[in-house]
Amino acid sequence: MIRMLICCGGGFSSSYLSVRMQKEIKNKHLEDYYQIDFQSFSLIEEKMDNYDVILCCPHLRISLEIFLKNHNSTVPFYLIPPRMYGRMELDEIVTDALDIIDLFKNRSANPVYFPSENNILTVKRYKAYHHVHKGF
Repeated sequence: MIRMLICCGGGFSSSYLSVRMQKEIKNKHLEDYYQIDFQSFSLIEEKMDNYDVILCCPHLRISLEIFLKNHNSTVPFYLIPPRMYGRMELDEIVTDALDIIDLFKNRSANPVYFPSENNILTVKRYKAYHHVHKGF
């Protein structure tokens, strides 16, 4: 089972995204494969080690950089591209999450970025990196 934690500033948009994705997981009978929870970023330290990947909303870019300078994490952190965060498509977010986990295994650097996406606020894609860049 892949355990994902979605974070935003106050937990409001991440709770909406999480609930929406949990319903889709249930409708597709994927409960044995994926678990998606939410958490306010200010409380991330309490739960982060219980997950395989931490997915952060795009506006947490600076907060995440500061957090990671002060915390050593064995869990990959990923900033979801703005358009992807707005669309909230389960398949696309799960695909990125799985790829991020693999990238982290090879590099162990946080936050994890896809090639040429270091500035997440300039990323225009709303589909998974893997689906946009077929050779990835």
